[in-house]
Amino acid sequence: MSGVTYERRLLTRDRGFGLLQKLWLIPWSFVLLLCAIAAVGYVALYSAGGGSAEPYAAKHALRFGFGLVLMLSIAMVDIRFIARLAWVGYATGIALLVLVLLHGNVGKGAQRWIDIGPLQLQPSELMKIMLVLGLAAWFQRASWERMGNLLFLIPPGLAVLLPVGLILKQPNLGTALITGMVGGAVFLAAGTRWWKFALAAGGVAVAAPIAYDHLHDYQRARITTFLDPESDPLGAGYNIIQSKIALGSGGLWGKGFLQGTQGHLNFLPEKQTDFIFTMIAEEFGLVGALAVLGLLSLVLVFCFAVALRCRHQFGRLIAVGLGTNFFLYVFVNVAMVTGSIPVGGVPLPLISHGGSAMLTTMLGFGLLISVYVHRDAEFASARD
Repeated sequence: MSGVTYERRLLTRDRGFGLLQKLWLIPWSFVLLLCAIAAVGYVALYSAGGGSAEPYAAKHALRFGFGLVLMLSIAMVDIRFIARLAWVGYATGIALLVLVLLHGNVGKGAQRWIDIGPLQLQPSELMKIMLVLGLAAWFQRASWERMGNLLFLIPPGLAVLLPVGLILKQPNLGTALITGMVGGAVFLAAGTRWWKFALAAGGVAVAAPIAYDHLHDYQRARITTFLDPESDPLGAGYNIIQSKIALGSGGLWGKGFLQGTQGHLNFLPEKQTDFIFTMIAEEFGLVGALAVLGLLSLVLVFCFAVALRCRHQFGRLIAVGLGTNFFLYVFVNVAMVTGSIPVGGVPLPLISHGGSAMLTTMLGFGLLISVYVHRDAEFASARD
């Protein structure tokens, strides 16, 4: 073990190391990686704005700058203090979900946003982070024997189902499914037996036909369009058809910056949010699209590297949960615009235009860096 590594481990074991020492321990290469991805988003949104920083790119840069300060501030907070507040955060997330159902803003047929001063917040985005914290706090001192007790898993199971149900009421099927899968990933990482997941999967398979009958008309249309987008090329199938045209027209190297025809002639819908990846692929081609996916993959590598290096269960579960959430957002967005899954309103993290997504993404990375900085922190021993 090198002297620097040994010294760092001594610092992280010390409950009282100072602010400057914590700043030294921050993985600045990861921070630079996030800045690089946000810069890609700025360039793409500059193009989406017709070669102007307004109305998308300037706001994107401002939001990322604020998120960077928020991320580094959270990274300085001792992970054990965060653990003590985990269920307070979960309760706050639930309260915001209830509030959005009672007094939220309606847009595009859904009630998903609330106004908090100048900020328009989408509580379902924040809830995924709070759910990971709550589950990590529940499981962080659970022994292997207790993880085999079905009664012990009922409270955290209900903690997952409650926000999923509230998000479905908005309605927001895509985010509800992602929230449920993030919760499932934390359960799995905590040591839940495989047969319980098989039992849950069987229940989902039985409930799927019933759930389909209760979907909204637009949700059914998305599934039908996914199976046969050419059945309604000027209606429900328009978005995905135009997205595929843009992807194909980019070729290997792309048409060039600000030269994308599908995006700049407004054939490509929601080019600044859901279909931003398509715009990148049209202008920078397959090479550019793969480069962006490579940068996003490095974020995932860091998430799961933190999970492997962390010595306490609370941090490991946070890293797995946040890494899974990030992966699902990237996977769903890219699969959506390529026609691999039905179209849904899922942004591309750090690249798409959107305040709530940027805020919650940077908040999550702040928690992740805090786990990294305090990866050798000592928690109480496992419960019997």
